[in-house]
Amino acid sequence: MGMKVMKNIVTGAVGACAAVFCQTASAQEEIPLEYFALREVIQNVELSPDGKHLSLMKIEGRTGDPIIEIYKTDDLTEKPIRLGADPMEFVGHNWVSDDLIVFGARQRIRKRIEGYNQGVFENVVASYSMKDEKFSRFGSNTQLVGSLPDQPNKVLISKSRSNASFDQDDPFAFARPREFYELNLETGAQKLIIKENNSIGGIGFDPQGNPRSAFGFDPSTQEQVYYGRMPGENSWREVLRRSTFNLEDFGPVGFVKDNPAHGYIITTNGNDVYGLWEYDWETGEYVDLVFRDEAADVRNVLTHPNGWERPGEVIGLEHYGPKPMKVFFDEEIEALYSQLEAAIPNAYDLSINSMSRDSSRYIVFNVGPRDPGTYYLVKDGQLRVIGKHSPLIRPEQLADVEFVEYFARDGRKIRGYITVPNSGDAPYPTVVMPHGGCFVGEMPTYDEWAQVMASRGYMVFQPQYLCSRGWGQKHFADFLTPEGKPKMQTDKHDGALYLVEQGLADLDRLAMYGWSYGGYAAGVAASLEPQIYQCVLPGAAVLDTNLQYQYNIRNTSKAGEWFSKNRYLGAVNPIDEVEKVNVPMLLIHGAVDQRVPYEHFKRYVKAIEGKGKDVQELVLEEADHFYNTLYYRHQIKLYEGIIDFLDNDCGPGGL
Repeated sequence: MGMKVMKNIVTGAVGACAAVFCQTASAQEEIPLEYFALREVIQNVELSPDGKHLSLMKIEGRTGDPIIEIYKTDDLTEKPIRLGADPMEFVGHNWVSDDLIVFGARQRIRKRIEGYNQGVFENVVASYSMKDEKFSRFGSNTQLVGSLPDQPNKVLISKSRSNASFDQDDPFAFARPREFYELNLETGAQKLIIKENNSIGGIGFDPQGNPRSAFGFDPSTQEQVYYGRMPGENSWREVLRRSTFNLEDFGPVGFVKDNPAHGYIITTNGNDVYGLWEYDWETGEYVDLVFRDEAADVRNVLTHPNGWERPGEVIGLEHYGPKPMKVFFDEEIEALYSQLEAAIPNAYDLSINSMSRDSSRYIVFNVGPRDPGTYYLVKDGQLRVIGKHSPLIRPEQLADVEFVEYFARDGRKIRGYITVPNSGDAPYPTVVMPHGGCFVGEMPTYDEWAQVMASRGYMVFQPQYLCSRGWGQKHFADFLTPEGKPKMQTDKHDGALYLVEQGLADLDRLAMYGWSYGGYAAGVAASLEPQIYQCVLPGAAVLDTNLQYQYNIRNTSKAGEWFSKNRYLGAVNPIDEVEKVNVPMLLIHGAVDQRVPYEHFKRYVKAIEGKGKDVQELVLEEADHFYNTLYYRHQIKLYEGIIDFLDNDCGPGGL
């Protein structure tokens, strides 16, 4: 299937818009916080394989639940099919055939969390038949793993052996095994494919649904063990052992077209910076270096947008940098992206996330500092807006993001991002906002929290401190050393002082706000000496490292126990520092947080109030740790609380 049909995009059609999707407000100097607090109005836009239908997830109003709407692409003004999930809530969907749509949904089934990563929601998989006009639901506690393009009407699902969802982002979470099934959406039949166990987990599949990669932990040697297998094989072959203590990744991300023995791996292979390597799963040897940047890690691979005819075919990659940096191996796709970037307003981070089988119609998504997220349909060479995440917010009201580099006090180069307000002049009152994790890679495109504060005149600084992914293995892994833990904190402060030196930030108007690990960092900063912040706002914060360590190891592997011990024990424990707190504090927490339990908040409040310190409290009732559990009522309370505290209670007279 060629791509020639896509080459002549009529840019003038970008303004054509289905009216029901594209309501906008008149330009105004200040974006109402209510606009930010709304959940994404339009998301998850998908095309049917034949390109005749377009489906999307939509939330109407402040308190509405997600619904699915299905439109005919030949006439978007025709009344759509509307699907609801009450009493459940849609969390995503995609087409598996011209007739069938499969959904992920969740339902709140308990009032209290049951332990680490065991929240109040239960996940299910369901489908809808266009032909029969009916839903089918497939068991409880199930999650969609992926479609099987070569097997119409079938998908791959997983079931965990407890109410917990397997944590894909935690490399030590395979202590809660999953079972994988091939699900026939027409008959409901489920065929067991493979089971994880306490020794082998993290199973990865190829586009045909074959188990191909896995990893485990050998407690006798303290090593991570990686496994592989070829299609048709029934047992795992050990391909690599690596010391757990260096935390180096070996990340399978795809397979080479027409050569099932060869795959793509993101790893260092003896270097500091992560590159993309071609790997032979039969011999356990690296074949070739595909790409490596000198300074920034490869983040992920890009696959061909036509997932029906060319499923899983790797056509490029993305690596860290001033913005998401794409490298294409396919010249035709690269040319198409260049045309789209020229045609789409405020083009920043583009993706073609859904395409018809004949490649004649496709969905484009753009997101960036001046675009919270916009979906486009390309049909007959015409580019048409389908809908926006935040249709009430205008691009000119949003703030730009700039990339900065500075040197920490020990001479290491640190990267960061600043969201610069549209109004006012430098030096700005500045909020340092360290990311959560801490072991994640951050590359801001549209960051709602940063834009909320920038809309009120605050510059927001997001430092990529020691432990951040994206800038080499040493910069990430050294956070576990005794010397590394203090540097994680001073990296943030050094960045704030650098912005002061550059005339961008005001030394007398600095604050720190963060969530999860970022909240922990704010809690530690509360007792900083000498103090550079006027106030701190810890959100969903680890405030008692001993409590979090015990909480984590109750339901984890030996590797997870080792990791938690080295992560938390020996680090500054905020609850032990309450007597040293020397700035006003706004404590924020969700009442059903499954990752950092609410007990942190309660213990810390009791401890700090006993010392007579200046602390305010903001509790988000029924909110979990994660962004997708924050509804309008949570977000408006959060945003109003943050801005009010910064304006009025952050240091003498407010920030």
